Amino acid sequence: MIFFKTCIVVTFFSITLFANTINEIDESYAKTMQGLSYKEECPISLSDLRIVNIKYLGFDDDIHFGDLIVHKDVAVEVSKIFEELFAISYPIRKIFPIEKYNGDDFESIEDDNTSAFNCRKAERSNKYSKHSYGKAIDINPLENPYVYKDGTTSHKDSIKYLTRVENNDSIENKAVLTSSSKAVQIFKKYGWKWGGDWKNIKDYQHYQK
Repeated sequence: MIFFKTCIVVTFFSITLFANTINEIDESYAKTMQGLSYKEECPISLSDLRIVNIKYLGFDDDIHFGDLIVHKDVAVEVSKIFEELFAISYPIRKIFPIEKYNGDDFESIEDDNTSAFNCRKAERSNKYSKHSYGKAIDINPLENPYVYKDGTTSHKDSIKYLTRVENNDSIENKAVLTSSSKAVQIFKKYGWKWGGDWKNIKDYQHYQK
């Protein structure tokens, strides 16, 4: 894992960013990714990726920092999006790069982890997922499950969230994303598409650019 020192304001690429920092993938961390989230056949190179250290409000109502790995073209934008999510007090359980789970998307979801880059094929497809390009983010995946055509999900802790209700009676329900959610509208404002709008299946956790 790479851990970054927090700061109040950071200037990067001549742009002043909230409390978030953006860094390139260094040689040491590249070795950590090899064979897990990154393989030689991946459609982009590691030099195309950036690590965005995100400030977020945790489910414990405290401030945390976590790393999202995204494409360099959207890194500044992602920083701004999560600045706005923090401003509206949208809660996130945890944010770790997928390497913490050995590149296993299922295990990351089971731990309710928010993540971005992972070089893998899309669900039930031979095509690379948008995650393979660093242009997709999954947020609070247990509260916002991937739902198959038949209305089921692969994760037992997500079953109670198949009925989509966003309210403030618990921190988990505050994290539920619906079409009227402020968090969804923030992503859309920056041109990101939401998996909750898909017709046949629903991927409520998923945003892609």
